[in-house]
Amino acid sequence: MFDNPVYLADLFAVAVFAASGALVASRAEMDITGFALLATFTGIGGGTLRDVILDRPVFWVVDQTPLVICILAAILVFFAAPHIQRRYPVLLWLDAVGIAFYGVLGAEIALGMKAAPLPAIALGMMTATFGGMIRDVVSNEVPLILKTEIYATAAILAASLHVVAREAGVPLAAAAIPAVLAGFLLRAVAIRKGLQLPRYRSRPGRDYG
Repeated sequence: MFDNPVYLADLFAVAVFAASGALVASRAEMDITGFALLATFTGIGGGTLRDVILDRPVFWVVDQTPLVICILAAILVFFAAPHIQRRYPVLLWLDAVGIAFYGVLGAEIALGMKAAPLPAIALGMMTATFGGMIRDVVSNEVPLILKTEIYATAAILAASLHVVAREAGVPLAAAAIPAVLAGFLLRAVAIRKGLQLPRYRSRPGRDYG
């Protein structure tokens, strides 16, 4: 099991997102149970949605390791958070890593379940963003995916590059690594430069009188 690169990438993404969920719990000054809940929601939320849609066994039901990782991440952040002076930037960077990894991972698992390319890309994006959306809604924050900054776009980029490469016959590692880096770099540049997608701007209605 631990010699499977997809499995290891899944555990890594769970750990990153669980830590981001625990950081949000620290910002809300929750107790240790709140830390564990937010870490778990964030760590396994996207993967759960992915598995339900693909009608495959939910990954943390058949293997308890992801849940253990979420709990350990919650405990670690509970004691480490008071020593982190600026937690929101750490949260943003953890999310940047998580959405890049989970965007590719979700797409790869979807392809393995014989999903067509476009659904695989969509599932990659959902896997990467759904856990964070649950985290933000539960903690009464505006979900990052609903803000104007580039967020889901980075997951879509990572998933798209991976799917195109895999459909062209590129081996797993050679397809996944550049796709993860591209998704992370897009999100990183957006964080550093404050890049945003164009927003819809309302205008006065026409006078038909």
